[in-house]
Amino acid sequence: MSAKIHGASITCANLEYRGSLSIDTALMKTVGILPYEQIDVYNIDNGERLTTYAIPGKPGEICLNGAAAHKGEVGQRIIVASYMWLDENEAKTRKPRVVVAGKNNTVDEILECDLIQDF
Repeated sequence: MSAKIHGASITCANLEYRGSLSIDTALMKTVGILPYEQIDVYNIDNGERLTTYAIPGKPGEICLNGAAAHKGEVGQRIIVASYMWLDENEAKTRKPRVVVAGKNNTVDEILECDLIQDF
């Protein structure tokens, strides 16, 4: 895992859009998710999962677009995760970033994950 947004709330679902997840640009920048980067979306409230790509959204926005709009409803909470391929040396030093979303999808907390030293 390279980045994770935990507990963001869905603000809209746009079935007629051609696909993706619109994410508040500030959240994307803080956690390190790039525009058009592949992401997995896990719906905390109904268990639905999907793979799509991220696009910059408006302040506070988390919008399921296209077919993804069937996977959640406004107000439900989601987890957004991105992943990257690393060689063993890179993996030992990489610190994934986790943003815990607050009210209105603001940055509530930033966590940097450390590897267990003897792993």
